[in-house]
Amino acid sequence: LTLEQLNVVNVKYVHVVDISNDGDDDDQKLGDDGEKRTFSIVEVGFTPTIPHCSMATLIGLCIRVKLLRSLPRRFKVTVKINPGTHASEQAVNRQLDDKERVCAALENTHLLGVVNKCIREGMNSS
Repeated sequence: LTLEQLNVVNVKYVHVVDISNDGDDDDQKLGDDGEKRTFSIVEVGFTPTIPHCSMATLIGLCIRVKLLRSLPRRFKVTVKINPGTHASEQAVNRQLDDKERVCAALENTHLLGVVNKCIREGMNSS
């Protein structure tokens, strides 16, 4: 089963603001929230299958890595657990938001292999 089939990810928890170079002189644009942006963003909220899911950090890491590999570099990627859906929500969100921790995790060859396998199998199950 995919994360979408398990209702871990859902399009209603994906927010995208794409500030592409469209020839405007103004290098800042308003996002949906009314804030001025100088970069594009993708924000993804996900819901672990159970409140004590031990795979929450791995799931978030897989989502983040897939987006970073797939999107142009102009995008800032944020992946967070949806509020109130996991017992360790704040701790997991801090880990996923810490670029140094994410880089360190991906330097672990075993963990990188697990992430690559998750991404590969997710792509093949559509």
